[in-house]
Amino acid sequence: MNNINVNVTIPFPTTREADVAYQVLRVDNEPKRSGVTKQLTVEGNLLTVIFYGQEARKVRVGLTSFFESLILVTETMKELGPPESEYSYY
Repeated sequence: MNNINVNVTIPFPTTREADVAYQVLRVDNEPKRSGVTKQLTVEGNLLTVIFYGQEARKVRVGLTSFFESLILVTETMKELGPPESEYSYY
């Protein structure tokens, strides 16, 4: 079977919000037994995720899990307000 590649790009209102989402979501690697690989990148306010796998069902499961985590991250940012700049001082 051919490899399945799924590319998803998620725009955020600001570069900082995209970076916060990237930092949170990148730590969750796909389990080795899943047969799916996930690659996250951030450029400006765009978060891009690419899923690679050989079975459509497994890629779908990986995407579903990613979107559940993404929803949690975006709802948390919405609830707490925009993240502060990494250069702000207290």
